[in-house]
Amino acid sequence: MLRITAIASGLLLSLLATPAFAAKTLVYCSEGSPEGFNPMFYTTGTTHDASSAQLFNRLVEFEVGTTNIVPGLATAWEISPDGLSYTFKLRKGVKFHTTDKFTPTRDFNADDVLFTWNRMADANHPFHKNSPGTNYAYFQDMGMAKIVDKVEKTDDYTVVFKLKAPVAPFLANMAMDFMSIQSAEFASKMKAAGTPEVVDREPVGTGPFRLQSYQKDAVIRYKAHDKYYEGRPKLDNVIFAITPDASVRLAKVKAGECQLMAYPKPADLPAIKADTSINLLTKEGLNIGYIALNVEKKPFDNKLVRQAVNMAIDKKGILDTIYQGAGQVAKNPIPPIMWSYNDKIKDYPYNVIKAKELLAKAGLKDGFEMELWYLPVQRPYNPDGKRMAELVQADLAKIGVTAKLVTYEWGEYRKRAKNGEHQAVMFGWSGDNGDPDNFFANLLSCDAVAGGGNFARWCNQEYDGIIKKAASTAQKAERSKLYEKAQEIVKEEAVWVPIAHSVRFEPVRKSVVGYKTAAVPTNHYFSKVDVTGK
Repeated sequence: MLRITAIASGLLLSLLATPAFAAKTLVYCSEGSPEGFNPMFYTTGTTHDASSAQLFNRLVEFEVGTTNIVPGLATAWEISPDGLSYTFKLRKGVKFHTTDKFTPTRDFNADDVLFTWNRMADANHPFHKNSPGTNYAYFQDMGMAKIVDKVEKTDDYTVVFKLKAPVAPFLANMAMDFMSIQSAEFASKMKAAGTPEVVDREPVGTGPFRLQSYQKDAVIRYKAHDKYYEGRPKLDNVIFAITPDASVRLAKVKAGECQLMAYPKPADLPAIKADTSINLLTKEGLNIGYIALNVEKKPFDNKLVRQAVNMAIDKKGILDTIYQGAGQVAKNPIPPIMWSYNDKIKDYPYNVIKAKELLAKAGLKDGFEMELWYLPVQRPYNPDGKRMAELVQADLAKIGVTAKLVTYEWGEYRKRAKNGEHQAVMFGWSGDNGDPDNFFANLLSCDAVAGGGNFARWCNQEYDGIIKKAASTAQKAERSKLYEKAQEIVKEEAVWVPIAHSVRFEPVRKSVVGYKTAAVPTNHYFSKVDVTGK
C-alpha cells in the first residue's frame, strides 16, 4: 500500500538493523525530495531519479554508463530513408506493476505508447490536464509538438512516429525520461473509479521497482518488481533516505546506514579516498552551472548590464572556493567534452573597472539593487549554492550592485523560477542524451520560455533558427558549425553567467556489487545491483 504518511526515521533505522531486511536492501542517501513521481512534468534530477530510473522504462534506453542507445520496451526500430518515419517493434510479455489499487489484466502494448504520447501532445486528451498546476516541461521545452506530426499503431506491437521534418537527435530524445511509458489500463481504471489523480501520484510502470511509500522530505521506499522483463532485481528493497546535508550523507555512508550517496563536498574527497570501506567513483561531468539573468525584468533587459555582471564575477575564485579544483570554469552553455563546443569563444574577463564602465554606459553609474536566488539543495553542477551566492554578492558589491540573497524550498524554488518571478537565479543542467540539442533547446530556446526551462526568459529568433536548422541536419560536421554559431550569440547576449562544469563523484560502500555510474548524472540504476551484507 502506498502511504504518503509520516514514518519516523528511527523506525527506518530499526528496520535496517534486522538482518533479513538489510540483506537485500540498498539505502541511497539522496540530496533532495522529488517534485512528484511523473517524469513528464518535471526536469529536476531528484524527480527523475526517484521516478523514471526506478519505476519506468522507455522504448529505447541509454546503456548504463554511456549514451549508447539500446533496446528498451522496443526490441528494434527502423528509420525511413527520408528521416520522417520511426517504426518501433515492441517487446512482448512485459508486465506492469501490481499495486493495492491496480492489478493489470494485460501486458504492455502499443496502446500504452499512444496513451503516454497523446496525453502530452493532445490538449483535449482526458489526462492532459490531470494534474493542475503542472505542465509537460521537456515536451514543451524541446518543441516536440512541432516535431512529431502523429503517432500511429499499426498492430498491438508496432508503433510509428511520423515527423514533420527530419530531426537528428530524435532517437536520443526518445530515450529521455519524459518518454517513460505509462499504463493506459491503469489510467482508465482510475478514471472510472473517480480517482484519476492517483495515476500521477502513485504511478504504475514497467520498471525494476515499484513505489511502496513516500514520506515527503524524509524517505521513499521501493519494492522489487517480481515480473520485471529483464529478470527480478537482486535487491528486494531500495530506500531513498532524503538527506539534504552532504556532511550528514557522508556520515551515514561511513556508518553503513547508506550504501551510497549523492554529491559529496569537494573538501571531503581526501577523507573518502582514504576510507577503506568506500569506493569513490568518478566521471567527467556532462553539465553546466550558471546564473540566469531574467531579460523580462529590469535592469537585465539591457545587454550592457548583463555583460557588466558577467565581468564583475570572479569565476576562478568561485571554482577554487566552491569546487576546490573538481571542475573547470565555464564560458559556454555546453561542456568542453561535448562535440560542437566552441573553444574559440573568448570569455568575459574578470574586470571590475570595465564592468563599472558598462554600468555607467547603461545609465547605472551608481549601481542598482537586485535579488539573486540561490540553490537550496546541492546539485551535481553546484556543490554549495549558498556559499556561491555569498561570493557573487561580494563581487557585485565591488561595482555598486547590492544583491539580496533569496531562496525557497526546492520544489517552490523550481515552481517560482519556471514562472519567471526571479531577477537572477542560480541553476544548472546535467545532459540527458549526449546531444548538444539537449542543452541548446531545453535551456535557451523560445519554446523553453513557455515550457519553463529557459530561466533567462530570452527568446532570440536568430538563435532559434540556428538550433532548429542544426536539429534538422543529418551531417554532424554541419550541425557542429551551427551550434558553434549559436554559442557566439549566447556569449554576445550574456543572458547567463556560466560558472563551472563539475566532475562527478559517487562514494559507494564496498558491499555494493554491480553498480555503475550513469552517463545521465542525476539518475541511479539498481536493477542489476546486489549487496553482500558486509
